[in-house]
Amino acid sequence: MNFEQLLNPQLWLGSDFWLYAAVGFAAQLVDGALGMAYGVISTTVLLSAGVSPANASASVHAAKVFTGAASALSHFAHGNIAWRLLAYLSAGGVLGGVVGTYVLTSIDGQKVKPFVVTWLGLMGLVIIYRAWKGTRPKVFSWRAPFPLGLVGGFFDAIGGGGWGPVVTGTLLGAGADARKAIGTTNAAEFFVAGATSVAFLVALLTGHWETAGLKGLLSALAGLIIGGVVAAPIAGWMTKVLPLRLLTWIVGLVVVALAIWQGVDLLT
Repeated sequence: MNFEQLLNPQLWLGSDFWLYAAVGFAAQLVDGALGMAYGVISTTVLLSAGVSPANASASVHAAKVFTGAASALSHFAHGNIAWRLLAYLSAGGVLGGVVGTYVLTSIDGQKVKPFVVTWLGLMGLVIIYRAWKGTRPKVFSWRAPFPLGLVGGFFDAIGGGGWGPVVTGTLLGAGADARKAIGTTNAAEFFVAGATSVAFLVALLTGHWETAGLKGLLSALAGLIIGGVVAAPIAGWMTKVLPLRLLTWIVGLVVVALAIWQGVDLLT
């Protein structure tokens, strides 16, 4: 693909653009307010459209570089970021994301797809559990954010989503301030997404990852980016004003429904 082809609006604004712009807007709206779900929702939709796990994860992380930057700026403007926590989460998340990318690009996408769908389904169930109980499991202490970021970054790269459910949920379960947990997790996601995207690019350029179909995802990628960037400023404000439990119920039910859809597709 040459530079002129890359700038062709028809390539980016194809028939899928507006659908994925809506998906990106809705996913970022929930993610920015809840601290989770952009990757889970976007990846599940891409998998439902027949995209391979590696291509889906690469596309979503590329989109999250842009949406993460917009979200970080919004949360910064609203004072929702704890800077020391941000540094440790980002460092662990970057390392975990790079390792997860290497694992994901080392195996056949069709073989890993059932595990990815299972992971997304489990994330949906965890989110529903949080909404039902109103509490969150204490897996790591917020005083040890580096290993938390490491685990969150690894599963985020493997599944194309999971950073928010792992990191935000654990921070809130450990008693962290909700605004700071959500805002800091969203800000750290920018660095994790950037490192993971670079890892995918290196894997592609070095021949470690041989893929096809990325060109056909440009329209979807543009939609995810633009929809997410538009929603990010609104989501930062929503963190202060909307009931998180209601949003948790909504995203949990949507993710589980889409995971079941994918599971049925795998069995047929």
